[in-house]
Amino acid sequence: MPNQQLQFLQEKIKEINSAIFFNLSDSVLKFPTTLVSTLKVDDYGYVWFFVKKPKQNINQFETEFPVRLDYFKKGTEYFLQIMGKAWVITDPEEVNNFISMTEEVKLQDVEDCVLVKVKMMKADFQQTQSRNSNSWWANAVYYFFTWFRSSDYRPSTYYQVS
Repeated sequence: MPNQQLQFLQEKIKEINSAIFFNLSDSVLKFPTTLVSTLKVDDYGYVWFFVKKPKQNINQFETEFPVRLDYFKKGTEYFLQIMGKAWVITDPEEVNNFISMTEEVKLQDVEDCVLVKVKMMKADFQQTQSRNSNSWWANAVYYFFTWFRSSDYRPSTYYQVS
């Protein structure tokens, strides 16, 4: 992913911070859909966050799987959908190294959580229209015509370049 696109995505993810995490794996035992708070987006295109540790033994879960992250925050004029590959970080040395580099992480938060990193493979950025204060008739006409004009919907899509 070119550096300028990565910086743009880092900025937008940092502004919203929280996302809905979807595990897209076909595995029987998988991490559930949950709300996550982004800890870091590094310069290699990885999004780092914690998920709540499941009741089952963590070694019974897949260590890598496809995911989707939906970033949306009420009041922002955009949303972001990221598709990628996730890795569960179980190596204690790597987890401790990450925690020591990140000031926002508190040790008590880590005990019942699992560190996950997601490589961004595709990112869809969609600017939403701000609601204007026209009359109800003008809004009705606008929405009626936007149903039939599919050319208005043009999200910016970024792909991982290898």
